[in-house]
Amino acid sequence: MNKKHSRVLGAGLICLSLLAASCGGGDDGESGSAGTVDANINNALKGSTTTEAAGSTTPTTAAAPLPTTMDGWEKLWVEQRAAVVARAKSEGWGLSADGKSVKGPEGFTIDMSKCPAGWSNTEGLTDTTVKLGQAIAQSGTFADYNNYARGMKTIFDYYGAAGAFKDSLGKTRTIDYIVKDDGYDPARTIPIVDELIDSDRVFAVWTLGTPSTMKVYGKLNERCIPHPFAMTAHPAWGDPVNHPWTTGAPAPSYATEAILWGSFLEERADEFPDKMKVAALVMNNDFGKVYDQTFKAYVAQSDLLKDKVEFTSETIEAQAPTVKDPMTTLAAGSPDVFIAMLAATPCTQTVIEASENGMKESAKYLFQPFTCSGTSFVSKEKVGGDGSASNGWWIFNPGAKDLRDKSQANDAFVAWMRTELTKVGIDPDSSSLLGAGMGGYGWSFVQSLIIAGQLEGGLTRTNFALAMRGLDMDNAYTLPGIREQLNGNKDAFAIEGGVFQQFDSASQAWVTKSDVIELNGKSQNCAWDQATSKCG
Repeated sequence: MNKKHSRVLGAGLICLSLLAASCGGGDDGESGSAGTVDANINNALKGSTTTEAAGSTTPTTAAAPLPTTMDGWEKLWVEQRAAVVARAKSEGWGLSADGKSVKGPEGFTIDMSKCPAGWSNTEGLTDTTVKLGQAIAQSGTFADYNNYARGMKTIFDYYGAAGAFKDSLGKTRTIDYIVKDDGYDPARTIPIVDELIDSDRVFAVWTLGTPSTMKVYGKLNERCIPHPFAMTAHPAWGDPVNHPWTTGAPAPSYATEAILWGSFLEERADEFPDKMKVAALVMNNDFGKVYDQTFKAYVAQSDLLKDKVEFTSETIEAQAPTVKDPMTTLAAGSPDVFIAMLAATPCTQTVIEASENGMKESAKYLFQPFTCSGTSFVSKEKVGGDGSASNGWWIFNPGAKDLRDKSQANDAFVAWMRTELTKVGIDPDSSSLLGAGMGGYGWSFVQSLIIAGQLEGGLTRTNFALAMRGLDMDNAYTLPGIREQLNGNKDAFAIEGGVFQQFDSASQAWVTKSDVIELNGKSQNCAWDQATSKCG
């Protein structure tokens, strides 16, 4: 494919709600909903390609060279944080003198009169600590995601020991990170969040998983409690107007990913002269449904796919012990394409089952979801034998590096993460999710907290909310060409880009097969209506 078709369309990563079946509320007043495709994203993708020459990762637009050492990265981050603080000062961000409102970038505001009686802007802070609460799965089929928390604690402790969290009032703090197991069960998440708010009295609350987050993000916003970088890529978190305290994960939305699957198949439609049989295994909750609805909506509006694709799906529960029965059923239909619309242990199980039931040999394309990026879920340790069961599978990776990938071992940030994890007794090869916790979620929180402390009045909940909404930096954890950026009500998604990759079992690594796909600022906001499962 010709390089001129490169899909470098912006300046950052893909974030929570770039595309599709459930996004809405853009600047033009139009909106999307479940069963529709985000017009902004769709238009941005026209005339470009999802894959280029094998292994190509070079953007076609020139960019300033990025650092190659940790000292270089730290110096760059000092400059970029200072730029955010300078912008805040010049634009007058902050809490009003009467305490009734907060002003931020691009029309971002918070009506503080809606906060409950007794609310405190410094809840969870002492002169020496910041108390952060986390509800996360430490047990069950999603237990591997607890490695996010292990990686986060590592980076929190590193920067805390370095004195990085010194605010403009001269107070230097460390992070008191309180982690509680909800087992990816919303019924357990609710009381845990209540406990973190009312008993532990934390500064901010973190959650993992769409079903769990959906149950508590309304309460957290009503209570005016920062809810940073939720560990879920549902489009609903892209709603700065109605839910100003919640920001989404530094990754593309599930809707975006589903659109990109469709775009990938459009480019290969002529490989299937008759029908294209597409099968999917879908997790039966709000998370899986976004994938399913968006992909079907994309196919329905595609001139190339709507009369060609025969789509079938089976569902599984999040805590299902096995995927054998539904995978056997799907394999019986001899699909040309298989897409795993799920997460956690089932990612590994689909690889094993596809190898055993013949689907791997008969299907031309098999996709893992980016919820299982990295090598942890597809390594030979997980799938068994020589690891060939995973060979050839595809994935859309939101530009994240992998600390388990030997070809990236000399990358300054990857090497630093591995060193710091080893220092605290954690094997960096035990899970790719350690890197996501450290370099993705943890880094984003660290930078936002430092910026918040440098705003007028020092570290407060409102300053932290503003720091996140104005975050505009290069994250060393992501590939060049992907920028982490939020911009008030104009851009509610931190990362809006990534690359297509294919797994090579011989090297036990995901090999990049596309240029950087960048859709920064293209996603429409999403005022999610839980009653209708649509954006308003």
